[in-house]
Order: sequence, then structure tokens, then C-alpha cells
Amino acid sequence: MTDDTRSGFVTFVGRPNVGKSTLTNALVGEKIAITSEKPQTTRRAIRGIVNRPEGQLVIVDTPGIHKPRTLLGERLNDLVEQVLGDVDVIGFCVPANEKVGPGDRRIAASLDGYPRAKKIAIVTKTDAAARDEITERLLEVDALREDWSAVIPLSALTRDQLEVLSDEILLLMPKGPALYPEGITTDESQEDRIAEMIREAALEGVRDELPHSIAVVIDDIAPREGTDLTDVHASIVVERDSQKAIIIGHKGKRLSEVGARARVGIEKLLGTRVFLGLHVKVAKEWQRDPKQLGRLGF
Repeated sequence: MTDDTRSGFVTFVGRPNVGKSTLTNALVGEKIAITSEKPQTTRRAIRGIVNRPEGQLVIVDTPGIHKPRTLLGERLNDLVEQVLGDVDVIGFCVPANEKVGPGDRRIAASLDGYPRAKKIAIVTKTDAAARDEITERLLEVDALREDWSAVIPLSALTRDQLEVLSDEILLLMPKGPALYPEGITTDESQEDRIAEMIREAALEGVRDELPHSIAVVIDDIAPREGTDLTDVHASIVVERDSQKAIIIGHKGKRLSEVGARARVGIEKLLGTRVFLGLHVKVAKEWQRDPKQLGRLGF
């Protein structure tokens, strides 16, 4: 990197499910944030690092802004506010295949509270929309604020316009050296990434309130002596006995499917074969209990 390199922090905001985590993963070039169709899948500020010849972008993937119904929800919103106050650029995301609604307007207006950050509007999921829909969305989004530095339509899935977005964000960053060494794609610990992979696998196919009630704790990770195998033991934490039964499934079928799905990503991350031992525990109403939240890292 040269003297005129730029580096800084960017975060993407928007309603839950507008494609923020998918966009983060696409820009980083590998999966660092889990994705799911369930709202509020992201629960921490996860940093993804994009190295370009002209500089470095640190993407902070945050939970979606939502009306909190639990103490966990309040803490997630506080986390988003803290990140928004610290970043250099905020990318406001709206999906191309959905009309701009009151939630989008409220979030766009709330960006007034972060005068330090430059703002970009991003119309996501263009692969799922017709050309006239995309045009309509661009006009709607453009009208939401007068201070957009750019308005960019893109698809994280087909990678269409991704380069345009990263070039544009980099131009808005302050001049300065890289913030992380080259070759690093995230500052997430291995343990946290494994816990998230298990939670992502557990989220698949569950309905209603259950997604919010699932947390994952890693109990132990250790290489098995004399083999190329790593033993990973983890607990899936839910709030009620009825939820425990759903996660385990008939004769343990669902839990073994969760393990099989999660193992694929974990083996790729660790570079070894993995034995994954999963247990399901009940921590009553943990989303509303400050002590339990603390134990679970929130």
C-alpha cells in the first residue's frame, strides 16, 4: 500500500433481511457472517476485512435495526448505535424487489444522528428484480435523503457491481495505512466462528419464535491424539423444554442434521476432520435475563 492509501470502517444498515450479511461475505470473499432468512440472525458486531491495492475496508456487520421486545433486542440495538457512531461510512440497504416502506424511511431519517459518517444508498438483490423495479427503487431511495454520496444497485449473489461499491466506499475513507495485517479476513475468533456455524445450521427450518431463542456455547475444542480428527463439543441453548424437543427432533434426527450441516463449514475452517458433539440445554427466558445474557456473551 502506498502513501495515498485509504482505510476505515463501514457498516451496512437496513431492515432485517435486506442482505447485509450476504453483502459483507461477498465483499470479503469468504463467509465470515452467518446468513438466514430469519430476522435478527446477526447478534454481534462482526468485522470483515477487504484488502485492495488502494487501501483497506473494515466492514462491521451488525444486527438489523428493529423494535426490541426483549433485553437481548435492546442490547442489539444499542450495539448498532455504538457502531454507527464510530464508522466512517454507512451503507443504507434496501432490497430491489420490495417497495420502500415506513421502516426504511425511519432508518434513513435516523442517520441524521450520525453526522460524522458519509452515507451511501445501496439497492440490494437486483438479481431478484426486473429492470423497471430496480429503477423505481433507485428513485425511491434517492429521494429519502439529500446527502447520499452515491446510490448503487447491486447483487451480492451474482457479484454484479460489487467492485463499484468497494471503489466508491474506499474513495470516501480517510487517508491512512491499513488497520489490519494483509491476509486477515476477520478478527472473529475460531471459537466464535464455529459457534455461529452451529447456530446457522440450527436456524434452518425452524419457525416462529424459536430462532430468537437459540444461542450456542462452545464447551471444548481439542485435537484427538494420534488422529487427524478435532473434537468439538458445543451446547445449543434454548429457553423452553418444548424448544429443546424441536431442536432434537424425533429420535434425535433433527439434531444430527444440524450437526451434519455445521460440520461441513467447521471442517473447512479448521482444515481437519471433525467430530462434533452437540447437546441441547434449557436456560429459561435467557433473552430477558441480564445474568444469562452475560453468560452467553451479550
